[in-house]
Parts: sequence; structure tokens; C-alpha cells
Amino acid sequence: MTQRASAAIVTWLAFLIVCVWLVSRANYTADLSAFLPRTPTHEQQLLIDQLKSGIASRLILVGIEGGDQAARARVSRNLAGQLRADPRFLHIANGGNLGLEQDRKILFENRYLLSPTVNADRFTVEGLRAGVQDSIDLLATSAGLFSKALLPRDPTGELMRLFDAMGSSHRPQLADGVWVSGDGQRALLLARTRAEGTDTDGQTEAVTAIRAVFRAVSGPELRLALTGPGPFSVAARDAIKSQVIRLSSLGSLIIVGLLLLVYRSPMAVLLGLLPVLSGILAGAAAVSLGFGVVHGVTLGFGAALIGEAVDYSIYLLMQSEWTKGAASETQSNWAATFWPTIRIGVLTSVIGFASLLFSSFPGLAQLGLYAIAGLVTAALVTRFVLPTLLPPNLCVRDVTAFGRLLQAGVERAGRLRGPVLVLFAAACIVLVAKRDGMWSGELAALSPVSAADQALDMAMRADLGAPDVRYLVVVAAPDQEAVLAHSEQVAMSLQRLETAGVIDGFESPAAYLPSHATQRDRLASLPSDAELRRRFKVAITGLPVQPDRFEPFFADLAKARDQMPLTRQDIDGSSLAEGVDALLMPSGGRWTALLPLRVPATRTLDAERVRVALGSTGLAGVYFVDLKGESDRLYAGYLREAILLSLGGLAAILGLLVPATRSPGRVFRIAAPLVVAVAVVIAGLVLAGQQLNILHLVGMLLVVAVGSNYALFFDRGAAEGGISPRILVSLLLAVSTTVAGFGILAFSTVPVLNAIGSTVGPGAMLALAFSAILSRRT
Repeated sequence: MTQRASAAIVTWLAFLIVCVWLVSRANYTADLSAFLPRTPTHEQQLLIDQLKSGIASRLILVGIEGGDQAARARVSRNLAGQLRADPRFLHIANGGNLGLEQDRKILFENRYLLSPTVNADRFTVEGLRAGVQDSIDLLATSAGLFSKALLPRDPTGELMRLFDAMGSSHRPQLADGVWVSGDGQRALLLARTRAEGTDTDGQTEAVTAIRAVFRAVSGPELRLALTGPGPFSVAARDAIKSQVIRLSSLGSLIIVGLLLLVYRSPMAVLLGLLPVLSGILAGAAAVSLGFGVVHGVTLGFGAALIGEAVDYSIYLLMQSEWTKGAASETQSNWAATFWPTIRIGVLTSVIGFASLLFSSFPGLAQLGLYAIAGLVTAALVTRFVLPTLLPPNLCVRDVTAFGRLLQAGVERAGRLRGPVLVLFAAACIVLVAKRDGMWSGELAALSPVSAADQALDMAMRADLGAPDVRYLVVVAAPDQEAVLAHSEQVAMSLQRLETAGVIDGFESPAAYLPSHATQRDRLASLPSDAELRRRFKVAITGLPVQPDRFEPFFADLAKARDQMPLTRQDIDGSSLAEGVDALLMPSGGRWTALLPLRVPATRTLDAERVRVALGSTGLAGVYFVDLKGESDRLYAGYLREAILLSLGGLAAILGLLVPATRSPGRVFRIAAPLVVAVAVVIAGLVLAGQQLNILHLVGMLLVVAVGSNYALFFDRGAAEGGISPRILVSLLLAVSTTVAGFGILAFSTVPVLNAIGSTVGPGAMLALAFSAILSRRT
């Protein structure tokens, strides 16, 4: 072994050790929020915050199905009882009374600070009479028993108004004391986790805890349904993990089987996989080092990269005359004869994927970095390490005879140029005709959540009245008091929109915790005891109530006059505090309040009217945000940017080929099969009804990267008077392993993996076929 070869092996081993160490310490995720921008705008930052830790990201919607209503209610109570004692949950609600008593106590004792109807008019003779009359009218309703008990202390009905103001009307319906769906066939619970929405491990623990308790308290006739961001992220990670392992294992077995079939040498197979394994480790280590986290999709892509990385060792083992001559001479000949062509192929791949590094879409940049690091490492190990490790007596199967058959086929393939050009023209017509709607403009297109699960989530969310948090009004101010005061001003404009039917309602942190200024104004509106007694006596004249029964009312009002404004700490442990914490948060040295808007599912929000109403407040730092619209705009921006970067990468590849071949005609002949292959594959996908997403674009780059090797070898063969049989067999084996590695991803139900597989699998085969058909004849 030469000194240079020893140095190469030592460097390679040291490099592997560093990569293993980095990979073992890497963080892995399957959350799509990891694909959001690194330098977001204000609206995009809000979108990220909501996805990671917003009010909806921690919600788990729980449904209990099957059995009868009594059984579902019993399990709901037992499940809620045990989960409330679990520290992994901040709040469990199922419509039961537990926990409501504390809320009711806080609301009742502080009703004159919290009630939005408390003002000077409320305590005039007319206001008092109207309040008492409303309370009397309430006695004839289903809430009459509760109202009757309250009447001596709360004759103006402030507590009931607080219930209404805090959204009681949007609570789900009750049966046997627990929440049930609209059709009564599903008991419902709402869980809020302590773990943030992006903490998939924490969400996994929460989901596992719910399932474990359900199994313990239910019978075989009952079923558990879980939806929400947490269960979806857990299911997505499980799906990506299982499919990456299953499909990549199957692909690897097929690749190893193909190599064994052709090489007839287990030693050659094992050694040929060393560059691949090195590339996979290098790719994962580079992404971990560059991004701090490795996404499951990147790992899936990397596992499939085995299909391309193994090509280099195939070229080494198949194109060299291992059955003849000394090993050192063979290595030298291969390096001198074939390495320049492979080197150009590697460089075209690197340039193509380098364009992704400039993407502001972190997911694409991860894939680009992984591909570059993996392919470069695999190529370098093949060039400088693998030849040294190959034993002198290594002998792989002589495939020259089969190669001559391929050679004869290639010589006749030129006759298919006409049909290929017709196919290309047809593909272009399809792409032009279907250009509108060809690309999906929604980020949700990348989500692995099935349509059935999304429909179930929407149904349970509607039954529970849980916020979908698509439309938000965001209020920012320097401190908590200011943001609450501004929220109250904004709320007045939103109430006018609600009255006009533009929105169906809204939430505000100020509804749970009014600003101190508002609380002080409400206390200031309370008349003195003597004046209150005088007005009240006049107000109830003629009403069916006895004046001497309202001493508790006068006592409570006297006590209220001396109250201090409520703070967040005063409502700690109640659902009011949860409402405040969910809608009010410090952010970047300022405070932000979120006011989610409710809009009927059957109606589209008039965003312009909302913006005009908010503008009329004259407040700075007030925004209207359509989170779905923002995510779609964000994704559309990513897509446009990725298309431009890919075109830039294609131009750079052509720019590389011009000096490498010193012939525009050769560049055209190398690029033509790749362009035709990409066009035909995309047209086929469009005709099959697929909407393209950003991962299809990655697949197109891969087709160019993989196919460029084939086109370069055919171009080289044409320049030398004909492509050799051994090279043809190596290209056929290479495309077979690529199809096994990438094409098998087409069977994945994870959209991002399916997009890559359905593009690269057929694209690689067509790139090889078209390279043979369109290559120059000698």
C-alpha cells in the first residue's frame, strides 16, 4: 500500500468517526414547521409561533365512539379524571362540573370588575330595572333554577352575562353530564398539553398517556379517536419513520440482490457499499451541523440516495477490467479513463443541488446540503479509498456478452428518435395546456395527514367549538396593560363587525382579564350605597320581587367598591388564566395579544372589511392575519423561488459542460435526453391527476443529476467511436439501483416521499433510454 493510499484510508476513517459522532448527537424531527423560513416577516413569525406553541397547537381533541351513551359518558368522566392528575396536561375539559366551581367563584366574586355591561348606565333606575327584568325572565328558562338562587345577590344578572361573553353559547352540547357531538354518537373531551406543538416527543407522551388511560377505563365496544396538531405530528413521524425504514430496507435488499446477481462476489458487493454508507453518514452529519436538526424527510431522501451513490462503485467495478491484469494497473487505468467523466457527472449533480442551498425554504436547503455532502463523499471514497481496499484477486462476473446484446440494441435505438421527439412534443403540449393548477399552492400538500383524518378533525372541532385559528387579529404593545387596553379598543370594532354579520364572533384576552383602566372605570361607575338603595327601590316597583331580599346584593356591591383591579395571579389555576395565557404573550420585548375570529365554515371572511375596521381604531401595531392564506403565500413564494433556483442550477450545469466538452453541440446532446425525460415524466404525473409540489421539483433535479452520468457516458462513447459493452451493463445496473432506491418511494403514502419516488424512478429510466436513443451515431 502506498503512502498516499494509507493517508487516504486514515483520513476516511477519521472522517467516518466524526460523522458517526455528529449523527449520534443530532436532533431529528418530523414536524413541518421545521420547513418554515429562517428569517420570517412579522406575519410569518406569527405563523411559526402559532404552529409551535399557539393556542391550537397544544390541543388534542378526544372522541369516544361505540357503545351506548351511558358507557361513553362513564368512560369520558373516568378518562378526564385520571388525565387531570397527569402533569403532562395543562387542562382537561369534558363538560363535567369539575373545575367549573373555581371559575364560577372567581367570576361571581369579581363580576363587577369583569362584566362588560357594568357602567354608569347599568346602575341608573332604568338600567337596574332592565337588569332585574332580564333576570326574572330567565327564571322561566332552563337556567331558571340556577338564576333563582343567584337573584338576591345578582339581580342584574352580571354572572350570566359573563358566561355569555366568554363564549358559553359556543360550548358543545351535553348528554349525561359530558360533551357529545352534534349527533350524540361521540363523547368529546378537549386536552391541552404542557408540551409545545413542535415538541413531538412531548406530544407522543401525551398521546400515549391518553391511549393508556382509555384502555384501562374502557371496554372492547368503545373506540378512541384522537385528532389535533399533536396526534397528527406523532402519526406523521411514525409514518415517515416506518416507511423510511421499510421502503429503504426493501430498496437496499433489492440493490444488494442486483449487485450480487451481477457481481457474483459478496466481497465486491460489501466493498461497493462503502462509498454509499460513507455518503449517507456524511449527508446526515452535514445537515446536523448546518441546521441543528435533521428532518425525517431528509433521512428518507438520504436513504434513497443509496440508489445514486452506489453508481460510482458500480462504474469502478464494472467498467474496469478486473478479470485481467494487475490490480494496481487496473485502478490506474480506471482513474485515467473513466474518472474524468464521472467527475463531470458529480460536478453537475453538485451544481444542481447547490442551487437548493440558496433557498429560504429550510427543507429544500437541507436536501441540497445532504445530497451534495453525500454524493461528494461517495465519489471521493470511490476514487481514493475503494481502489486501495479492493483485493488483488477480486473477480467480478464478466458481463461482456450481455453488454454486446445491449450494444446491439443501442445501435438500433436511433430509429426511435422520431417517436421520442413526438413524445416530447406531446408532453410539452400537455404541460402548456395544464399549466394552470399544475402546481399545488398549499403547504398542506406536503402534509402526511390523510383526508379522512382531516375530515374527522374538522367535525370534532366544530362539535367542540375549538378554534381553528385561521383568522387572527394581532395586537402588539410595549407592555401588558397597554396591549389589554388596545385589545379592548379593537374589540369594540370587532363587535360592530359581529353585529353586521361579517364575523360570527371573536375571543380576546381582555374578556378574561380586562385592563386595569377598564376595571377601575367599572368600579367608579358603582353608585354609593345610599344612592344604589334609592334607585333600586324605584327600579323594582311593580316587579314581582320583594325588596327586602336584596341585602346580599347591596353587601356585595359595597365590597366591590373596595376591590383592587384583578391581576393574572388572582385568576391563577382557573380557565380564565388559561384563556389569558393562550391569547396573551410576551414577544421580543413587547406584548402580543391574539384575537381569533370565528367565521362560519360555509362563508368566506371579507378580509378587507376587517382591515378597514381595524384601521378605524387608529392604533399602531394592530394586524389582521389569515394564517392559512399566509402559509399558502409562504409556500407559493418558496415554490417560485425553488423554480428560479432550479433554472439557475440548470444554467450553471450547462455552463460547466461547455468548457468540459468544448462543444456546444455535445452540450446539447448531453442535455437533450435529460430535458425530454423530465418533460415526459412531469406530463405523465399531471395526466395521472397529480398536483406537483416542491418535492417534485427536487425529483426533477435528481433526474438531471442521475441522468447526466448516463448522457455523459453515451457522449464519451460517441466521441470514441462507440460505447463499450461493459459501460452499457454498468449503466443498466446503475439505473436499476437508482430505481430500486428512489422509485420504491413512489409506494409511500407520505406525499413528500411519494413525490420524489414517482419522479425519480421513471425519470432515471427515461433519462437512460433517451440518452441511448438521442446520442450521436458514429
